[in-house]
Amino acid sequence: MQVDEESVGAVLNRLRRAQGQLAGVIAMIEAGRDCKDVVTQLAAVSRALDRAGFKIVASGMRQCMAAAGEDTPPMSEAELEKLFLALA
Repeated sequence: MQVDEESVGAVLNRLRRAQGQLAGVIAMIEAGRDCKDVVTQLAAVSRALDRAGFKIVASGMRQCMAAAGEDTPPMSEAELEKLFLALA
């Protein structure tokens, strides 16, 4: 599966943001920061990674739809949902 260049840029930005947030979590733990603050930041890292993954999946699914041959009908919404949920 290839990811289009626009999506790659968005994914890389999200991953870089997550990388910075993760470095912040590590620094917070090393500094002995409050558990609540650490967990809040860790949740933000997790969301950033999830969003990057969903962007990759969405881009790949769009390409799968576009690549369907003329003899093959486009995927239905139900088929796309099933494919998406298989990756979650």
